[in-house]
Order: sequence, then C-alpha cells, then structure tokens
Amino acid sequence: MVKQKLVFVHGMETFGAAAWPQQHGMALGYDALFLRRHGYDAVAEPAASDFTRDAEIVLEALAGDEHSRAGGHVVAHDQGAIAAMMAAVERPDLVFSLTLVEPACLSLTSELPATVGHRAGLEPLFAARAELTDEQYQREFSRRVYSSSMPLLHSDADRRAAHRLRLQAPPWEAPLAIVPGVPTLVITGGWEPLYEEIAGYLGETGAQHLVVPGGHRPQDSPEGSQAIRTFIASVAQAQAQEQAQQEALG
Repeated sequence: MVKQKLVFVHGMETFGAAAWPQQHGMALGYDALFLRRHGYDAVAEPAASDFTRDAEIVLEALAGDEHSRAGGHVVAHDQGAIAAMMAAVERPDLVFSLTLVEPACLSLTSELPATVGHRAGLEPLFAARAELTDEQYQREFSRRVYSSSMPLLHSDADRRAAHRLRLQAPPWEAPLAIVPGVPTLVITGGWEPLYEEIAGYLGETGAQHLVVPGGHRPQDSPEGSQAIRTFIASVAQAQAQEQAQQEALG
C-alpha cells in the first residue's frame, strides 16, 4: 500500500526536520516530507522571504511522481501557514487536509483588534530595519513580539538566523484567501490573543479549533502532537471510506 504524503512547513525559527521533533515518528505511517522554505539553509546565506515561492515549494512536495501519488496532508506552523494556505487555494485537489499551528495569517484578520494592535507595534520596526544591525533588529523584534530578550549571537547559525529574520516580509502583506472545502484544524497555545483571533476567524469559516498547552509551539506538547495525529488519521480514514464507496458504485 502506498503511503499518503505528509508535508511539514516550518515557521520563522528552526526549519526542516528540526522544526518538528515530536512528529518524526509519523514517517512510519506516512511519506513525511520536512520542507525548507525559501531562504532557509544551514550553510547558504539567507534570502528575503517570498510568499509565492514558499507556496510553490509546498506544491512541488505534493506533486506526484513514479514513486508516489499526487496530493497529501499539510501541517504548517506560524508563517509556514501562509504558504500552506496559498498552496491549498491554488490546488485544493492536492491538499487532503490542513493543520495550521499558531498560524501567522494576519492578512485575513487585518481589521480585527488584536491584529491591528500587533501590526501597529511592528510596522515602525519593519520601516526602520534597513538602519538596524541584524542583532539590533532581532532583539527589538523579540521584545515586541515575545516580550523577551535574545541572547548574544555567538555562532554562525545564530548570525544567519538573525539576518534571515530581518529579511522576512510582514505577514500582513501575504495574499491570502479562505481555502474552499479542505478539512482544516487550527491549533493554538492559548497564550497570545493574536493567534486566538486568527484561529477564531478561521473557525468561523469552517475550521476546527483546538487550544492545547505549549505556548507558540503547541505541536511539541503531548496534547498537540496527538491532536495532529488524530486529525490527519480521521481525514485519511474518511477519504478511504469515500473512495471505497465510489469504487463499489462504479
């Protein structure tokens, strides 16, 4: 039996398989692909973010070849949810389900209060980033978004991460639209009104919403990890039953 694809799309910090430590075991039941978004690399210099290219990377991962069928489930965190949603809007036939973890889909909620406040706090920083060093920008971004300070940049990886952060486009500029007809689960950590506002908006358009422990990374908690597994398994089972019924009728 051919395994269904399971595509993971990281957020703004760690990337690839390192961004999903509690989900590695899902590769036993699925053809799991841990993507790297545009500009993320362990060695190469970071590049400016590109929403369209990120969506293309997701669609390329979902494409079929001689070894696998086209389509699969997509799990995305933070700004990775932007690419996941854009891919699903463009090719809903390839996206069997969407799991959006703390999705930074601010362009959907641009007129709602928590998003307006968040944007007002960050727009001056985005406007001034050309005048700041990578470390200055990272520290100020962390203070405004997470109310914390970042440690000094000691390693090359630290410096690349800080440079990459300064190159990221404001998430409220992403060209997002609601995904039609794709089963969607939104998982939040219950710590920040911004993400709860976005989840509430998506819930009003048909998504399921679950709050679990874990702050901005609820996928790392036992509850969040189990929620991802349960949701995808339920969608896969429903799709298998539907396909069996169609084959029986045909």
